[in-house]
Amino acid sequence: MGAAEARAGGPAAGTEAVDTDLYPLREPDGAAWAAVVSRVRDELANSGCCVLPDFIRGSLRERLRAECAAIAPRAHDDVETVNAYNIDIGTPLPGDHPGRITAERGNAFVARDLVPAGHIIHRLYSDPLFQRFVAACFGLPRVHELADPLSGLCLNVVKPGLGHPWHFDTNEFTVSLLTQQAEDGGVFEYCPNIRSAEQENFGDVRAVLTGRAGHLVRRLVLRPGDLQLFRGRYSLHRVSEVRGGTARHTAILAYSERPGVVGSVARTRQLFGRVLPEHLAAEGRAVRVDALLD
Repeated sequence: MGAAEARAGGPAAGTEAVDTDLYPLREPDGAAWAAVVSRVRDELANSGCCVLPDFIRGSLRERLRAECAAIAPRAHDDVETVNAYNIDIGTPLPGDHPGRITAERGNAFVARDLVPAGHIIHRLYSDPLFQRFVAACFGLPRVHELADPLSGLCLNVVKPGLGHPWHFDTNEFTVSLLTQQAEDGGVFEYCPNIRSAEQENFGDVRAVLTGRAGHLVRRLVLRPGDLQLFRGRYSLHRVSEVRGGTARHTAILAYSERPGVVGSVARTRQLFGRVLPEHLAAEGRAVRVDALLD
């Protein structure tokens, strides 16, 4: 199947869904590919975040939206009280610790095993050329799909009236693709490099959580088909409350620098409402990349 078929609305696989006029993923040795990668690296170094607008072909964005909207009802939907570090809210902490500040998390996730293999997001996630591009953007020799059967690829669903409160990611980098935009709200907000692998910087984190550090917050209004590359391990971030009648849908394509990564039992149950034998077998074997709280 060629690009012409994809443009005509036929089955789309991997990079055939990508606007390769803007993002020449099939020419990894070309000057245009190198220029895009260089720009992404510069933005990631500067702010920890880079958005590639119109990454998905215009002719396929409605198909992308419809495929994800069709599986959105499969999301594990739960409202729970959380903190920015996604640790147990009963964890003993000093009185002024930002981990003691809680919020309601009302977003939901469709797990990878519920995403059909023929969907655009699934084929893109497994595409070797896309993976090579992602690795280059993050300055890595290669990236690996997660061995986790649930969290490697998932669809994030934020319904009207809900949001995703301030938090840090457990992995160093995230790749996401907006598939459906909210009518109003649902803005991605983040604080670039508010902490590092060596320093938690609890003071600034607490200031953001209590609304006293607006100057540290940047805001992005994403559009369907935009690809976002983000270093969420060190940048506090959230999705503001979604308003109107349309949910916000985002595909999260999770990779790792090393093979065999499986999510923890507690975090997996929190996100998907279930765990599988792979999670139980991997418990206790996780290798951390730093000594941060989480």
